[in-house]
Amino acid sequence: MDGSNLNPVEILEAWITGDRPLTNKSARELELLAAWELADDARSRAFNITPDNAADFVRHKTDLFFSLLDELHTFPLKSTVFLETLWNLWLPLAIQLSTEKQSSNQTLIQGILGSQGTGKTTLCQVLKLILGKLKYSTVSISLDDLYKTYADRQQLQKGDPRLIWRGPPGTHDIDLGIAVLDKFRGSSVVELAAVDNLKSDVFKTDLINNIIEIPRFDKSAWGGAGDRTQPEIICGADIVLFEGWFVGVNPVAEAALNEFLATAPFPISTEADCQFARDMNAKLHDYLPLWKRLDRLMVLYPRDYRFSQVWRNQAEREMMAAGKSGMGEDEINRFVEYFWKALHPELFIQSMLSGDRVDLVIEILGDRAIGKIGRAIDLKSSN
Repeated sequence: MDGSNLNPVEILEAWITGDRPLTNKSARELELLAAWELADDARSRAFNITPDNAADFVRHKTDLFFSLLDELHTFPLKSTVFLETLWNLWLPLAIQLSTEKQSSNQTLIQGILGSQGTGKTTLCQVLKLILGKLKYSTVSISLDDLYKTYADRQQLQKGDPRLIWRGPPGTHDIDLGIAVLDKFRGSSVVELAAVDNLKSDVFKTDLINNIIEIPRFDKSAWGGAGDRTQPEIICGADIVLFEGWFVGVNPVAEAALNEFLATAPFPISTEADCQFARDMNAKLHDYLPLWKRLDRLMVLYPRDYRFSQVWRNQAEREMMAAGKSGMGEDEINRFVEYFWKALHPELFIQSMLSGDRVDLVIEILGDRAIGKIGRAIDLKSSN
């Protein structure tokens, strides 16, 4: 087989089947991969890949790739989309996060903004695995984990009957989120296993002071309405992945919002819908102190925001095919459109991409493959 004609995925597939980069031919493959790294200017800029470091970067990615093979059996390794995403996004992103963590003596907090179906959960799972190979402890927290209790949300709904589902701005305990992230900031990483082997009272005191209770949310409680469940107890982390459907989203100016609403973007069609959008925009101001705790912010950006509805329907059909309960298509559509009415992605996500707060943008295509990857400033200038 002539390696000069191979693309990155074909090289990775050959390595998976046993042709590891130990021969002269594989050395040529490493050269090809280095060239591929530099071929995409926006992505190479995003991950600080240059002609001087591309070869070393590829070798680092290759070492990580092989260290993961035995632990990725639960993922579709034979999927071209999976391999492309692993090589082009997950591995370089993990390397970048580890590099940034090296330069800081505090926990690194990475914000991840993405609508339904964009792969936030999978991203966090894989990053945690890769960063573990790099000797960094990682924990993921969802904006969903910060929901107010069921009882509190019932009171909210009595005051505002429009809050028919959890999720929009105003349904989260912002102070709880701030307290948890600030606790990470002031903590040092300690292995919980040490709790069973304590000999020093001083060490015991330090460990107790270092304990962090991460809130967790059970979406199945109260017939699907959801409620707080037992928190997860850890003792610090090197990196926190904080993800959610509007993590980091800032309110837009009133004039810009009214101009957008004047076009009646689907599914906003009534004056009541417009007022709901205005009220949700105003609620975003309350979240700004929480967003200030983020060191970095990345956006998982569907090429068409309506993909989220398609993906949610696919997920529900798969759940029901597996014998689990799920929503019907009409209910799913109303559910997703409710979130669009609250914070319409055509306005709020676009405003984030044109600002200076976002570090990294990952375009998601209709088949969930990765499209463009780059810094917001680079992608904006190329459009």
